[in-house]
Amino acid sequence: MIKHLKYEHIDKEKWDDCISNSFNGVIYAYSWFLDVVCEEWEALVEGDYDRVFPINFRKKAGVNIIYQPFFTQQLGVFSKTGLTPEVINNFLKAIPRKYKVIDLNLNIHNKPDLPGFEYSLQINHELDLIGDYAALRSNYATNTRRNLVKTESAGLSIVKGIKPDDVIDLFRANRGRNIKVLKDANYLKLKRLIYTCIYKGIACVYGVYTENNVLCAGAVFLESNKKSVFFFSGLSSDGRDQRAMFFLIDHFIKDHSNKHLTLDFDGSNNEALARFYKSFGSTRIDFMRISRNTLPSCLKIPLKFYRKMRS
Repeated sequence: MIKHLKYEHIDKEKWDDCISNSFNGVIYAYSWFLDVVCEEWEALVEGDYDRVFPINFRKKAGVNIIYQPFFTQQLGVFSKTGLTPEVINNFLKAIPRKYKVIDLNLNIHNKPDLPGFEYSLQINHELDLIGDYAALRSNYATNTRRNLVKTESAGLSIVKGIKPDDVIDLFRANRGRNIKVLKDANYLKLKRLIYTCIYKGIACVYGVYTENNVLCAGAVFLESNKKSVFFFSGLSSDGRDQRAMFFLIDHFIKDHSNKHLTLDFDGSNNEALARFYKSFGSTRIDFMRISRNTLPSCLKIPLKFYRKMRS
């Protein structure tokens, strides 16, 4: 039986044990992670936390909305045993009716086919790091190998363990200037999240410096459930010109080759980013985005508008 639990009734120890032992567990679904990124959340739970489904919600203009929190890529149903479309459908049916708008990314093992929802594919890329570095590098695209040759003569250097604040500041000063939905409060959540992961020993932060010792690229990787997620990054214009992110990713792959670990690029439907991730020999892995709006017609907000204004 699937039970709907309010936040205060969730057994977080059992919850996190489920995520840790799920065949499809991801870092975004741990209770401590959800506590940081969600305004509020509750849950659907089957059995003795054998399967779980986080419901991250907010209330806007009196409407209860299930949404995808910033800094999470995939949520949905997590299970210690196999999943079928019927199981996923049953969880979606169990979502309380008070949630009139749903806009959520499921994980790669959730394949529902329940009528009443809109479905769209989202793109991710993953790279198995179990091989040795030479074999992994041989699968790079020709252009990627060419860019790496250029970085060798640029005088770039890698430093591990730099401050997350420096990566965040680098992002905000460059690409972040054009991302208006991210506010100061979002960046504070991000900083808290990364430092929590550092405290738990599951985060590593890489920085790339120019020959003049100026930070030009940085990235945060989070390791959990046999995956290392390329979670957050920053890149300056100089770093872009000097192909610093190619340099950084290559070093990460070299450092973690021959490990039973998957590099999860935390992918994107952006064609340029998808092409960049694929150029390291990664495999495209699709997951599902589900949407539903059951508000009366006179009150419906187009989902595209909601997605734009959701912050």
